[in-house]
Amino acid sequence: MDLMKAFTDKYMKEEAPSANVGDTVRVHVRVKEGNRERIQVFEGTVIAKKHGGIEESITVRRVSYGVGVEKVFPLHAPAVEKIELVRKGKVRRAKLYYLRGRVGKAAKIKERI
Repeated sequence: MDLMKAFTDKYMKEEAPSANVGDTVRVHVRVKEGNRERIQVFEGTVIAKKHGGIEESITVRRVSYGVGVEKVFPLHAPAVEKIELVRKGKVRRAKLYYLRGRVGKAAKIKERI
């Protein structure tokens, strides 16, 4: 077990981005197109957090042109440049999958102050 931990520690980011379930985040992702590289921003609500350590990931959901879009981002991936916290959400669940069936005001999450 210590051998596996030693192997994965060198690939983990120094400062792990803090994104909790219910938070609205802006994820900056490095996208490679041919020989060019650019940063693309994906903003949405964190509806799930999974695993821990090197394989920790978050699922971010947003509605784009009336269609719900969900993306899973590994937190320690080199493609994820940074994760900005837009606002903190006040939720009482670990997984917010019920938001998939809601639209508009029904899909709002209260802000934690």
